Amino acid sequence: MTRPAVRVVEPGGGRLADLGAITVDFKLWGADTGGALAIVEHEFPPGALVPPHIHTLEDEYSIVTSGRIGFRSGDKEAVLGAGGYITKPRGEAHAMWNAGAEPARMIEVISPAGFELFFRAVADMLEADDPDPERGAALAAEHGLQFVDTPWLADVVRRFGLKVS
Repeated sequence: MTRPAVRVVEPGGGRLADLGAITVDFKLWGADTGGALAIVEHEFPPGALVPPHIHTLEDEYSIVTSGRIGFRSGDKEAVLGAGGYITKPRGEAHAMWNAGAEPARMIEVISPAGFELFFRAVADMLEADDPDPERGAALAAEHGLQFVDTPWLADVVRRFGLKVS
């Protein structure tokens, strides 16, 4: 890791991009923190679901800032409102969804940094109108991301009226 330099992100600053079901707003990159962590914000419209997946290279820490977001990590499920925190350890299948009728937002701390580059690559693909599934799968593998089937997803989708893409 390199020594981080001062980085200022004004309110409303950062790069906002579409990831499909949710948005990503890049705040601090690994290059800003010496590789220690990255910070992004995600907005979840009503019905949005990030399907079950496993990170093999990083841990994630989420802080809900508005609305209600549901989380399932391993065998633990929680619906958190503004001010709620959750850890999502690497190696554990987890999913997130908007658990309410209004848009929801959260801050995501990624440690160590690097996974924000996956978000950037996906956003770039979508902005270029290039949703190549093979390239998407290769990007996921390159960043240690595995999408998984879980026995609990159908129940979560039903209970919260989520959109599955």
